[in-house]
Amino acid sequence: MRRVWRLPALFLLGGVIAAVVYARGGDPTTGVAFLVLFALLALVHSPLVFPKPLPAAEALRRAAADGSPVVYWRPGCTYCLRLRLRLGRDASLLHWVDIWRDPAGAAAVRAATGGDETVPTVVVADRPHINPDPAWVRRQLPPRT
Repeated sequence: MRRVWRLPALFLLGGVIAAVVYARGGDPTTGVAFLVLFALLALVHSPLVFPKPLPAAEALRRAAADGSPVVYWRPGCTYCLRLRLRLGRDASLLHWVDIWRDPAGAAAVRAATGGDETVPTVVVADRPHINPDPAWVRRQLPPRT
């Protein structure tokens, strides 16, 4: 659970260090700008950007009921972040499984990828797709009523 926050914490720490260095050097405005930039990077790479993760079994059950894809992801993955940001509001229509929180989800990804934990792995109609294009994932969403 703690490793989920390592990258965001490092970004935040880097921002604080840069802010202190610039403030001591007589340029507090640049220091604040760096702090804000690094805080935004920390937020974007944190689990807070993603919808609430589900256990793999629950995600698969919900996907069978509503036809939405299941996305296996992990915090800090730039490809997962790209998928999440490109989906926008539609991301909440998918079922997200954090493989660092759910061992069954990690096992499902390893089974789909031949032993690796390559994410994002999107499961549509019981077929896994490794790092698919976000536009393709959007087309897999069930029609809204």
